[in-house]
Amino acid sequence: MTGEPQRSQYLEAVGLTSWVARYRLPNARPTPVCEWEVPETLPAEAPGDRLHALLDEAARAPAPRTPPPASGREHRHTPAVRGKARSLLDGDSASPPEDTAPPLDAPPQAEVAAESPLRFSLQVACLSGRWLLLAPGDASPDASQDRLLANLLGAASIVLDQAPTFEGFRWPPMDDMPVESPREEACQGLQAFLEGRRRRGWAPERLLVFGRNETLDSVLSLEAGYCRLLDLPAWQLPGLDELATSAEAKRALWPQLLDWRHAWQHPERDGDDSPAGA
Repeated sequence: MTGEPQRSQYLEAVGLTSWVARYRLPNARPTPVCEWEVPETLPAEAPGDRLHALLDEAARAPAPRTPPPASGREHRHTPAVRGKARSLLDGDSASPPEDTAPPLDAPPQAEVAAESPLRFSLQVACLSGRWLLLAPGDASPDASQDRLLANLLGAASIVLDQAPTFEGFRWPPMDDMPVESPREEACQGLQAFLEGRRRRGWAPERLLVFGRNETLDSVLSLEAGYCRLLDLPAWQLPGLDELATSAEAKRALWPQLLDWRHAWQHPERDGDDSPAGA
């Protein structure tokens, strides 16, 4: 296999510019870090002469030894065929025969079926870096919903230094992004988004989900008051829009505010609320 320095020399010798990507595509595998050997400055020669020199150098290099085939069949030696590049440079119009048949021992390539990604959007905020708030939807809570949330927190004796600020998250980030494992990739995307917010001092102890969304609930793996994706105790509550317009939803939520107060004042006991084996 031709190494990257040799490949760059060949491209430079034939007068082609070598381009290197400067930016990483979203969700692309990072390029391995390595140190390339910087080639010596080549003399100012014509591209054809320089390519001849490179081909001659490659021809003089010893060929690597290949082990015999593991199948036990007799190894057939084929005569050396003149390279295409050398034939073209020397003006030989006769091209060597091409063996289009695949090797006998080559395994079939596995085809990965493309799947549709999971699609959801949500608004995210954090209370003093301690409690994570999620609300499914594309739009941030409006002014009336912000007042309602502040009143609920005040009734639970939760005093904040500043009001929570919601920011949006949408999955997938690009509509035409190829997907192999829809749920696994959606979980990793949400985890990466929240992990990046730790630089702002977020260290969530609990999760509050306002509203229901089937896709988001599946990603979060909410079960018996616990979020298995984020490994946090969780409360799933009615949506802020429903709480703002329904007196019945407010009355049903009122007794739970005592649990909010207790959990906020005694964070060291949060681990007692998680299900066994979580």
